[in-house]
Amino acid sequence: MRIMVTGGAGFIGSHIVEAYLAEGHEVCVLDNLATGRRANVHRDARLYEIDIHARETERLFEEFHPEVVNHHAAQASVKVSSGDPVHDLEVNGGGTARIAQLAARQGVRKVIYASSGGTVYGEPQSLPVTESHPIAPMSNYGLSKYTGELYLELTHRTAGLDYTTLRYGNAYGPRQDPHGEAGVVAIFTGLMLRGEQCTIDGDGEQKKDYLYVGDIARANVLALTAGSCEAYNVGTGEGTTVNTIFSTLNRATANAIEPRYGPPRPGDVRNFWLDSAKAGRELGWAPRVSFDEGITLTVAWFQANR
Repeated sequence: MRIMVTGGAGFIGSHIVEAYLAEGHEVCVLDNLATGRRANVHRDARLYEIDIHARETERLFEEFHPEVVNHHAAQASVKVSSGDPVHDLEVNGGGTARIAQLAARQGVRKVIYASSGGTVYGEPQSLPVTESHPIAPMSNYGLSKYTGELYLELTHRTAGLDYTTLRYGNAYGPRQDPHGEAGVVAIFTGLMLRGEQCTIDGDGEQKKDYLYVGDIARANVLALTAGSCEAYNVGTGEGTTVNTIFSTLNRATANAIEPRYGPPRPGDVRNFWLDSAKAGRELGWAPRVSFDEGITLTVAWFQANR
């Protein structure tokens, strides 16, 4: 089938593009390269350097006639969303509304939407967090990602557009940018390979759900033919501490520099992991890559691409 991947030059999006190509699908990538990289795009996918709000986006829909749109283009920084909530909402909320509108208008069969399991639920009332947990985001980013979910629900009710929403845990793996609002795995890996000291926020015992990017890509393949009009958590079902991440990377990189401990990040949720049983029942998805294996693969990529 013909699949358009918005944000397909980014960290997660580029892995999804490769997974679709491996399944024999025809793929085009729509990315303004604000954070994505041309080098991330597989040679068998066509890259269109276009912003989702631009007029050219509608023309690309008309010319490519996608059967499925995988929507990963986003403003992905919680910090940026705090400083500029209007821009955050324009990209994540308004951008998703535009993609949904164009998809419905052009007869797209389905939109697969990347949401955020780590931010839309807010402070967890119980663990692991299921899809029935109250939606109570504590950041502008979480709110804007959930707004995108609501636009897809609205477009289904008013225009019949099918969709699947995937709420990810904390993604890590090859191609993740170790600068800016990157995940702790990429940041620590980059620092260790440069022989620099890592700073752990707080006591390092906070636990989050860390998921290898290849497992995320597989969930997006399964969502092509399942999960109609549903939202799914995509996570490992267990928490990993920052101290564990540091020690695991220490071994993988042969790093000998001890970390420093700084103050905890304001407003950070201390413990959070996702229940993905629904994705198992309805998508046939479960994580396959263990944390140790994922770290080994990630470090190998960083070493080869320094």
